[in-house]
Amino acid sequence: MTAPLLTIENLSIGFRGPDDQPVFIVREVNMSLAAGETLGLVGESGCGKSSLLLAMMGYYKPGLGRLSGSLSYDGEDPGLISSHQLQALRGGGMALIPQNAGQALTPTLRIKAQMIEVLRLHSDLAPSAWHPRCIELFERVKLPAPEQMLKRYPHELSGGQQQRVAIAMALAGEPNLLLLDEPTTGLDVTTQVEVLALLQEICRDLGTAMVYVSHDIQVIQKVCNQIAIMYAGEIVEMGSRATLLAAPVHPYTQGLLASIPRLHQQTLPRPIAGEMLQPVHRGSSVGCGYANRCLLATDQCQATSPAPRVVMDRWVKCHEVEAAVAGELIRPAQKLLAPALGENLLLAVEDLSVSYQRPSLVRALLGHKPLATVQGVTFGIRQGEILGLVGESGSGKSTILKTIAGLQRSLSGRITLSGTDDLAGPVESRARGCLRKVQLVFQNPDASLNPRKTIGEILRRPLELYFELAPTVMNDEVDALLHRVNLPESYKGRFPGQLSGGEKQRVAIARALAAKPELILCDEITSALDVSVQAAILKLLLDLRADSGVSLLFVSHDLAVVETLCDSVLVLEGGEVREAGLCAEVFKNPQHAYTQALMKAVPIADPRKRKDENDVVHIT
Repeated sequence: MTAPLLTIENLSIGFRGPDDQPVFIVREVNMSLAAGETLGLVGESGCGKSSLLLAMMGYYKPGLGRLSGSLSYDGEDPGLISSHQLQALRGGGMALIPQNAGQALTPTLRIKAQMIEVLRLHSDLAPSAWHPRCIELFERVKLPAPEQMLKRYPHELSGGQQQRVAIAMALAGEPNLLLLDEPTTGLDVTTQVEVLALLQEICRDLGTAMVYVSHDIQVIQKVCNQIAIMYAGEIVEMGSRATLLAAPVHPYTQGLLASIPRLHQQTLPRPIAGEMLQPVHRGSSVGCGYANRCLLATDQCQATSPAPRVVMDRWVKCHEVEAAVAGELIRPAQKLLAPALGENLLLAVEDLSVSYQRPSLVRALLGHKPLATVQGVTFGIRQGEILGLVGESGSGKSTILKTIAGLQRSLSGRITLSGTDDLAGPVESRARGCLRKVQLVFQNPDASLNPRKTIGEILRRPLELYFELAPTVMNDEVDALLHRVNLPESYKGRFPGQLSGGEKQRVAIARALAAKPELILCDEITSALDVSVQAAILKLLLDLRADSGVSLLFVSHDLAVVETLCDSVLVLEGGEVREAGLCAEVFKNPQHAYTQALMKAVPIADPRKRKDENDVVHIT
């Protein structure tokens, strides 16, 4: 039997607390990976996936370190070799493909300079062979016009193109192991399919092993033969893709699968109740980390940590395995009820065209019009309606939202709210009452929440801006806002950096609600969230609509999420509307070829029903 390429034994990562007790970020992980095999690490944000991935390269985030255990790559421990050997290993023996390729690429250097730097450090090629090798790699990852791509800066590439450049850079050193940290999270559905197919091809043709970190089980099932489910720093279930997804054993795995929205089901997925146990609160606790959220938890689960055992051809850590296998823990998803929508249009967008180009004075005098990014878009939203905007990156979805919010000028067209408020102008020209009625929730709450302000101060700001309230009334309003988005009042004193991604997105939604808006613009607000957190946010938005009658314009590249949440949908391609109608009708019987192509790229089947007889798993 061939020796494993990567072996991890009883690895624990963390730090020592004030009382010198260990605080675990990753705890007692065991796994092995042979050449050519692919492993998917799945779990919620903060469970330790990325920390474990980086440890494979001998890197630990500031303040963290290895507390116990061993890690071996090709017979050597990355944590014990010299800095020169470690540099050769990173990019040579193994390579990392990050979540955000745009941030990983140097913005001030052309793509060619960055490719050549990798080849200089991690290949034996002569300088004369660097350029041909760059072209070869770009052709390998199917980048169009490689010569032109090499001359560009990162910001001149789309998200999918940036990710392909990152993959090409990772392949430059001909690594035996690829480490991928959520590389397709922010990509649209068709680009995601292309990138995943490329990764499968690389592993198949080059025999490259791969560890793929993601919170999306549907992505993992496409590219990985083995799957490890991680919770609160521990591997709680690990096995082959076929057996693990067809018959999940651990209650947490079952909960994750129940949280995934799927096309054509018209149901709201059930989020996992409660919050994940944070490492700083756990310390050296000996109980099961999932006990506080598990429907099967007993006193034994609270008192002792479960020992790993082999059940149904996979490795599981659970005291109540028999009960989990015998009874279906997943509660049935909620059926969605038809909403009561108003008769009159709340928002009317007529023949909207938007351009980011600014024509020169000469071209303007000659009557030349700039190239439109969005062209001739018309739609309406009724009171209480949720309209979804879908399409690939660059189709104009976010541009339309920014224009309605007043952050981007329109080239032509008309936007009105309630038939009276003109929204065609920039935000600085709008009356305060008009500003209050339309609120925008951004994709990344980290970029929209002031890190130096407490949550209470962030929520008080719109109350101060739009309403004259006494201090005691304002405090009550802040408490009520936190309650509406299911956050405790104690969070008022916290800063955004002390909250999880899902919690920060709830704060961003609460800030929008503080203005008592009539329309909320949601720009990919669930794209980077765990499936369970995403399910909770979807339920929250539907509850808010039911309580206040607020309308939503919801931008997303996830068609299953759009069908779950939205009443109607607008399909965009190249800045133009290709198809529009009720979600149930458009997704059930798409008419336009572009909509049909989007639908084909979505995994419709339940991953638990997938079978693959050739999958193998190494249990250590």
